[in-house]
Amino acid sequence: MDVPEEQMHRGFGPATTTFVVIASMVGTGILVSPGYMMASLGSHTVIFGLWIFGGLLALCGALCVAELAAALPRAGGEYVYLREAYGPMPAFLSGWTSFFLGFSAPLAVTAHVAANYLLQAFGMVAGGSDVSLSTQLLAAAIIILVTAPNLLGHRQSAWVQNLTTVVKLGVFVAAVAAGFIRGGATLQQISGSRSPAQVELGVAASQLFYVMFAYSGWNAASYLAGEVKKPATTLPRSLLLGTAVVTALYLAMTLFFAASVPLAEVGVENAEQVPRMAVERSLGPRVAGAFSAAVGLTFLATVNAFVVTGPRVYLAMARDGLFPSIAGRLSRRGQVPVNATLAQSGCAIVILFLTAFQSLYQYAAVGLSLFALLFIGAVYVLRFRRPEMPRPFRVPGYPVVPAFFMLATLFTAVFAFKQWPMPSLLSLGSILAGVPVYYLWRRLRSAPT
Repeated sequence: MDVPEEQMHRGFGPATTTFVVIASMVGTGILVSPGYMMASLGSHTVIFGLWIFGGLLALCGALCVAELAAALPRAGGEYVYLREAYGPMPAFLSGWTSFFLGFSAPLAVTAHVAANYLLQAFGMVAGGSDVSLSTQLLAAAIIILVTAPNLLGHRQSAWVQNLTTVVKLGVFVAAVAAGFIRGGATLQQISGSRSPAQVELGVAASQLFYVMFAYSGWNAASYLAGEVKKPATTLPRSLLLGTAVVTALYLAMTLFFAASVPLAEVGVENAEQVPRMAVERSLGPRVAGAFSAAVGLTFLATVNAFVVTGPRVYLAMARDGLFPSIAGRLSRRGQVPVNATLAQSGCAIVILFLTAFQSLYQYAAVGLSLFALLFIGAVYVLRFRRPEMPRPFRVPGYPVVPAFFMLATLFTAVFAFKQWPMPSLLSLGSILAGVPVYYLWRRLRSAPT
């Protein structure tokens, strides 16, 4: 059943939209990036500086999206902003990219990581084809398990999101607090690292990319704008509060890792084990095993966030005639995009069994950075083209704040091309492949039947 967007049920409140932001941001990045930063940089001063810079950048992005979301409270997030600012072609390319790189692929990766952590907790460490297949099957089961309640309605989606995010925050906060209060984490461990002057600029730049990857997701609440209660006030508050909470959490976790694991013991070969090493050193091996199981469960919040947000993009595209119309239908009872949700989860399960995850973030880097540039740039474009548009929230520090974000994002996109030329070219090629698809789709839609 097609329902006009203005009549869509606004069933998501401030708690759920804030939790969506937090769950979308807190994923694999904070568990994987700190170890590689410790191994590559060897300077806690630079590491903390990069995390603070990344948090500031995420807050700038959230401020910009808060203006756009409050002015255009419609389902679809950045697709809507690109459509209003630049027209249907860039918006279609954004949605085209989002379906595969923005949501389905991260959904597959997050479910895969969750399955790995859960299997590790039961002693099923990756190391053979059987275990790999077990991981894939468990990850697919996780996607199905999380998708099911989201097909029923807003209440079920909100319940799953709120519960899993509270669990996620509780696990990480409890680990950090216990490590300092009752464990062996000590601030004396942080002294003795390299000075910032000893760190090469190129190395620091490469680690900034991983930091920005860890902070991605600060715009997540905007995808639900058409279904949020009092969007003019709820969306800006949720975007900013969620981003601020995650920034504080990341700094606390980075401090915990630095205070628990000596830099000399961290290399590229064991970088991804730093969170477990920190818990084991400060709280003991039994707690480390329980921590692995708990982390696996916390990733259900991130899986649910992708399941909730992505389908709203395809819903908006379908209603513009740029996606199969079946994706634009809402369920009669729950008023949720069931078909779009099933399509995304099905695509993620296919990716689980066909894709090598190691280079996936490199492949996605350029595409996601380019669209971030465009939709933050929409703040300038819409202020110029539509100055009369009601803006319940305006970016403080305009025009400096959007410019700061865009310059930093442009730097990382250029760096990605230099550092990973082949994946970056493939990513750009994937986006450009959407151009003929767009014109072919428009032609087929306009052809007489």
